[in-house]
Amino acid sequence: MVDEIKTHYPDPEIRRRNTGYALDCLLDNEIFGDSDKKFNFCKLIAGSEGTLAFITEIKLNLVDKPSVNKALMCVHTATLDEVFEANLVALKYSPSSIELMDKKVLDLTKENIAQRQNRFFVEGDPEGVLIVEWVNDDENWIQKQIADLEADLRSHNYGYCYPIVRGADIPKVWALRKAGLGVLGNMPGDRKPAPVIEDTAVNPKDLPAYMKDFREMLDRLGLECVYYAHISTGELHLRPILNLKDTHDVELFHTVALETAKLVKKYRGSLSGEHGDGRLRGEFIPLMLGDRIYEMFVELKKVWDKDNVFNANKIIGTPKMNTHLRYKPGQQTREIETYFDFSRTGGYLRTAEKCNGAGDCRKSHIIGGTLCPSFQATRNEQNSTRARANILRELITNSTKANPFMEKEAYEVLDQCLLCKACKSECPSGVDVAKLKMEFLQHYYDNYGVPMRSRAVALQPRLYKLASLVPHISNFFFKNRFFSKIIQKSINFSTERSIPLMSTVNLKKQVRRIAESQSQNPKKTIYLFVDEFSRYLDTHIAVDAVSLFTKLGYEVKLAKSKESARTWLSKGLVRKAKKIANANIEMLGDIITAETPLVGIEPSAILAFRDEYPDLAYEANHAKAENLAKNALLFDEFICREIDCGNITSEMFTDEVASIMFHGHCQQKALVGTKFTLKALSLPKNFTVKEIPSGCCGMAGSFGYEKEHYDLSMKIGNLVLFPTIRNAEQNTIISAVGTSCRCQIKDGTGVDALHPLEILNRAVKGR
Repeated sequence: MVDEIKTHYPDPEIRRRNTGYALDCLLDNEIFGDSDKKFNFCKLIAGSEGTLAFITEIKLNLVDKPSVNKALMCVHTATLDEVFEANLVALKYSPSSIELMDKKVLDLTKENIAQRQNRFFVEGDPEGVLIVEWVNDDENWIQKQIADLEADLRSHNYGYCYPIVRGADIPKVWALRKAGLGVLGNMPGDRKPAPVIEDTAVNPKDLPAYMKDFREMLDRLGLECVYYAHISTGELHLRPILNLKDTHDVELFHTVALETAKLVKKYRGSLSGEHGDGRLRGEFIPLMLGDRIYEMFVELKKVWDKDNVFNANKIIGTPKMNTHLRYKPGQQTREIETYFDFSRTGGYLRTAEKCNGAGDCRKSHIIGGTLCPSFQATRNEQNSTRARANILRELITNSTKANPFMEKEAYEVLDQCLLCKACKSECPSGVDVAKLKMEFLQHYYDNYGVPMRSRAVALQPRLYKLASLVPHISNFFFKNRFFSKIIQKSINFSTERSIPLMSTVNLKKQVRRIAESQSQNPKKTIYLFVDEFSRYLDTHIAVDAVSLFTKLGYEVKLAKSKESARTWLSKGLVRKAKKIANANIEMLGDIITAETPLVGIEPSAILAFRDEYPDLAYEANHAKAENLAKNALLFDEFICREIDCGNITSEMFTDEVASIMFHGHCQQKALVGTKFTLKALSLPKNFTVKEIPSGCCGMAGSFGYEKEHYDLSMKIGNLVLFPTIRNAEQNTIISAVGTSCRCQIKDGTGVDALHPLEILNRAVKGR
């Protein structure tokens, strides 16, 4: 039997081999072999996929931390054949790792907000990029390996471009590579890269021949495939593009798996390199290892788990791999009539289906980023972006109700979503759960009615307008604890919060005063969008904006418009938001251009023009909506554009010294990024600006005001934001955009955060 194991198991030179139970690893010891090594059952349990035992305690074997001295060569090739051969050349130069990204993966990263920024090293339109990394304390050694490898590749005509990446740019390249699995969800339509044979491993020297046979098989079946991942070990993630809603492709799904298993067997490879057999590959273990070895597995399983309770049917007794699929073969896709236009992603269902379960939304705050605030604070799977997308997909796919959005369970899962939009950028698949939630809520309310609190929040701009007519009287009631508690309890707001006060600044009067000092030859005319929050609550910041841009030599006109519709969108009242959006599109669509841009103050308000308006526009307004989206800018984006063309310089600002810590707004981070704010705040040459490495502040509009969400809101703020501010040096200026962000900082730390426009207006030299 020992000889049979040695014959049928994968080539021992293959580092990644995980087919079946690791009987081959038990041969090298004092009992079954000629070795003096002690027998160790851990070698059997490792990779057994939880089918033999439940592990309660584990001891890890740690390795030394690698050198910080690193370099990458990103070999661009014109064909995939070059990639497989170039890998063998690269292996001669002692790299620490080699990874592959093919054209299909690279193309899909173009559609991801976060990953577009990580494509900086990509030249042209390569069929494949081989990422070769060296890690070594000796810089001269790395330099020699780079030079020798490039010369060797050129001598074989492998590759057309060999950019070298170092330092802080290295994590960006690896982030692009790691996003490979997630971005596959961006492929439009029902044909998707299917996880069926993504774990095959062969000896690297056999990879070119294996891939030639594999691609011939795909051609015979009329299929395309995605190729990426761990090419240096001979383990490529191969994902044929299939429509698993289609009966024909469900059969092809099995055919591809079977034919690939035969090919892997031919090259004495492992069908499971690292992920295990499971339901996808367990069926083919007898083919890979033979019936006698498979029967040993059956007996082994009985000895360890006689009642078959541990992860049953994953290695032994696995059902046919194209059964128990997410969709029933031939099942019709249900189309939902929506208020948002989801046609860019193929409809509401296909937007939810972009989630492939990769779990990037299950990050902790230690890893960084915003996604997903409620999961970071609770570590509850129900609060992950993945859970929300999956329950929506399940509703649309399997509900028999005329209105599939009637399920209260789905409402409860979506309730913890803060609409931060981080999923749109940080999720590799770009699943915009915030947009899905807004649409869901409108249909849900159509069935159950709109709660009073949701209606009150949506109507805030109009309530603000009324309260602003008598601001001092309004503020008396808002500040008085007796009256404020009555107001808060009436709409189920937390009494731990303070009600925002109405501004007593007269905006029009202040703008007229500032206009008197306006330049006769302005550099440019801008239309300032004074949103509902800046108009009624933070009027002084709107005045700062007008003052700053006037001092810098611009003509500032207040845009004539309605409210932004953000409050309506935040509570899922999309029908009304759609009307407001189209009214704004019609009022502004013809006057806003690249030369006369719309500049905004509150991120969530101005970014609605770019993010939601194009998908809310009536057909007749599409062109205007797209024009508005291109020319609606956050104040910091506009400033940076003008810096780049020389219209704004550091000489226009004070020489005073200041240290600033900045917290970015969630939607700003997701859709634009904070680099523009950091650059704008750094205009005064003696200003030192650092970004607080925080995700969401936890407020998210009205979310943090709501009684049942108050504790979660504060918990999110306490992950990173509050402790960082509390530990800041005494004279540090705390800055934040967004009315709700500054309110949360005040409640959580007692610190008044200044808006960047306030800081810059104070710092600009007067004319």
